[in-house]
Amino acid sequence: MITWLAIDDPQGLAALPLKGAIAPLSADDLRLHAPDLHWVGLLDGAIVARCSLWWRQVPPWPSRQLGVIGHYAAHADWGVALLQQALATLATQGCTLAVGPMDGNTWRRYRLVSDSPSGAQGVAPPFFLEPQNPLVWNQHFGEAGFYPLASYSSALNPDLSQRDPRLARIAQRLAAAGIEVRSLHLPQFEAELHRIHTLSCESFQHNFLYTPIEAEEFFTQYSAVKPYLNPKFVLLAEQRQPDAPPVSHPESANHPESTLVGFLFAIPDLLQAQRQEAIDTIIVKTVAVLPGRAYAGLGSLLVDQVQAIAHSLGYTRAIHALMHDQNSSRNISHRFAYPIRQYTLYAADLEK
Repeated sequence: MITWLAIDDPQGLAALPLKGAIAPLSADDLRLHAPDLHWVGLLDGAIVARCSLWWRQVPPWPSRQLGVIGHYAAHADWGVALLQQALATLATQGCTLAVGPMDGNTWRRYRLVSDSPSGAQGVAPPFFLEPQNPLVWNQHFGEAGFYPLASYSSALNPDLSQRDPRLARIAQRLAAAGIEVRSLHLPQFEAELHRIHTLSCESFQHNFLYTPIEAEEFFTQYSAVKPYLNPKFVLLAEQRQPDAPPVSHPESANHPESTLVGFLFAIPDLLQAQRQEAIDTIIVKTVAVLPGRAYAGLGSLLVDQVQAIAHSLGYTRAIHALMHDQNSSRNISHRFAYPIRQYTLYAADLEK
């Protein structure tokens, strides 16, 4: 018979068994993500299901009280029972809509891989930093009463030699406005991250299910991938103040006379090396641009430039990763790329 444990502090994780296919949540994640409750299902001394719940600090939702389910993992026989228990718990806390899987907010891991369309070369393998899950987890959510709330996709550009001729005019307009693009200055990594954090919070504030992220967690996320970065694949677009003198050291991160107005983060697909393949693919993970018509087209220009840089270094492909299907970011990739993966975020109504 399964035993359900409710854990609300990292010390409660220490006594959990380590055997079995479902690993316990790390104490660091429980501490940093600060869920209001963590559920664990034990059967014969092994973890068979787990998830975390948030109802205090959650994204805003008009006219509804949101509850969030994340850190989800479950064996087939116990996923539906776990989710039903999670829904019942959120309902007792006054939640009227549950969303998941999402580890508290969209800055962390969220949504499920729900489909892998087959292309000319078959199903694309997982790529670096891509969330992975058994497809049957989607069935768990469906059987527990969830429905698709939002869809996302990743797309592959198989030919980095392609350029978009429409971007030449955009580049001229942005240059006339004093906008210049440079690569990340790695020796000043922390200073660069401070500016990127400020830009990202402003750029994404109107995104679906947006919540702010503290600088400490933002730095932790990017510091974790610092060892794998190629600074040439991290682009910063800066706008000089009117009548400012030319930048004497453009590689420096300390430009008080300029404002960061755009940012692109891309990284080599290191999973190719694990498969003993040559690394020929970059992953375009994040594009952030300040809102406003003055910066229209800057995101597309940054993507085009990083692809040109990668091509000059011998890379042949780019994955445009984890794009919301209703966001303008999809417009950046549809010209040259085709979908290789689909993802789904689910919701369930809790109102009777």
